[in-house]
Amino acid sequence: MNGLVVELSALLDLANGFVWAAALVFVRLGAVVALMPGLGDQAVPQRVKLALILAFTLVLTPILAENPSALPDPALAPLAGEAAAGLILGIGMRLFLLALQTAAVIIAQASTLSQLFAGATPDPQPAIGNLFLVAGIALALTAGLHVRAAELALLSYDILPAGGYPDARAAADWNLALVSQTFSLAFSLAAPFVVASMIYNLALGAINRAMPQLMVSMVGAPALTLGALALLAVAAPILLSVWLQAFEAYLADPFSVPP
Repeated sequence: MNGLVVELSALLDLANGFVWAAALVFVRLGAVVALMPGLGDQAVPQRVKLALILAFTLVLTPILAENPSALPDPALAPLAGEAAAGLILGIGMRLFLLALQTAAVIIAQASTLSQLFAGATPDPQPAIGNLFLVAGIALALTAGLHVRAAELALLSYDILPAGGYPDARAAADWNLALVSQTFSLAFSLAAPFVVASMIYNLALGAINRAMPQLMVSMVGAPALTLGALALLAVAAPILLSVWLQAFEAYLADPFSVPP
């Protein structure tokens, strides 16, 4: 009888440790999914997000619970640390979507497409932004973003231990480097349109100088719009492929962002 009680006590301790590990994983993954591209968008219902978080938790909890000694004691402070760690990971992924939006805004301003279909969505962004955003999310999910996100959350425990608080200075430096990298990526994606627009406007200015009587604005604006649409049709697959490669490189090693 005493042996049965001892075994039941051991099972109860194991169950308590498993539940605590599940709570830690749930909080971290909840913050990640809230900012995750595609799954964290406002169009996704809250019940679907909750189901996804629970599914991720069931997958990662047994791995984290294998080493109970690495888990902190049950308290509210470790949960806050897990939320901070999840927000750091989620913000990193969300910045790559902002890179697509920034590139689309630069392209739209350079090609006079900034007001095309304005107001078609709740977010104040040009139509190219919607195109890039939907295409980027579709590519990321097709490439297995949910699997990469689970791997990212699992590997993050090596850098951000369970229940610990991230170092504020290190997190600030990392975020600053990542913002710089994503903005550089956005400008690189928009560079062909900026260069083409600059060359076209210089040529248009030379034509206007040579032929002052020609209504350059009446001829130049439609031609610029048509050229931008043609260049977009040709370059969009290449630009999205470059963006996806950069995003996958970040997910493979998120904490080695170059300064």
